Amino acid sequence: MEGLFDLEPAQAEERFVALGGRPFHARIARERVLAGGEREYAGMTSLPAGLRDRLGVQLPILVGAELGRRRAPDGTVKLLVGFGDGVAVETVHIPSRTRGRGATLCVSTQAGCPVGCPFCASGKEGLARNLTTGEIVEQFLRGLDVGPLSRAVVMGVGEPLLNVENLVRALEIVRAELGIGSRRITVSTVGFPDRVRRLAAHEPRFQLAISLHTVDQEQRDQLVPAMAGIPIDEVLAAGDAWFEATGREVTYEYVLLGGANDTAGHAERLAARLAGKRATVNLIPYNPIAAEEWHRPSRERVDAFAQALVSRGLVATVRWSRGVEGDAACGQLRLERARA
Repeated sequence: MEGLFDLEPAQAEERFVALGGRPFHARIARERVLAGGEREYAGMTSLPAGLRDRLGVQLPILVGAELGRRRAPDGTVKLLVGFGDGVAVETVHIPSRTRGRGATLCVSTQAGCPVGCPFCASGKEGLARNLTTGEIVEQFLRGLDVGPLSRAVVMGVGEPLLNVENLVRALEIVRAELGIGSRRITVSTVGFPDRVRRLAAHEPRFQLAISLHTVDQEQRDQLVPAMAGIPIDEVLAAGDAWFEATGREVTYEYVLLGGANDTAGHAERLAARLAGKRATVNLIPYNPIAAEEWHRPSRERVDAFAQALVSRGLVATVRWSRGVEGDAACGQLRLERARA
């Protein structure tokens, strides 16, 4: 079903008029949702009662329904949101470790994922469809209902650059009307070179993360099947082009898979390929999925990999994923429901 935030403001005004309202009623409703926290027209007493009833049926604010909620011991909250055609997506509210700061929201862009990384829960059931602009915005509204937000990462289910038009429209609403600035929004992609270059032309520009996982071509073809045949050199060149066009450094994400891509040799080759680039490497120890062949490396092995990069002049961070204790890490709740 089409929702309020699937429409541009001018389109929403036309729809409100068609339902018996006035153009300014659409502006009031939008402000009450984005700035006032309303989630139902019923509470908007400045709108005519009959219009509120018709809007609730024909142009809802929230088109999805919460199918599940899971809270991990560290405070991370994962929401499973289902839409009318039977698809479900995940949204994760990750509290800050710094007192007084709002949380980070991890949002999805597709129901399922076509990339097919064998270690990732998000794509185990394949791709159902792209999310609409309104469905992406809805995740932010539901996240705000859990608690205040200060940052957002587009790192949930799906490949963002395969749904870039809807994503950019949604993030513009988030930036302009929810107040999360573009420098506090990171879009994570496997790095389709042409799409990375096109995204660099969009204004405003968001932060970019490219999921690399290895610099050995044969291994990357296996770990990121949708990128098979696309040379790593082209991915890195697109990252360089991004920095030249935007002035913003790329973060290269690297999921550490115990015994697969976490050796000293992998670290040396990664450091050599990224030498001299304006970039950060974000190391992510693997999130275990039940009955999978992959496993999480030890903390000592992770620290050694990070130190090997730093000693060769790279900026490297380690992100121990939040929510793992409650199966709230990315893709797991949706996969659990699908398999059930």
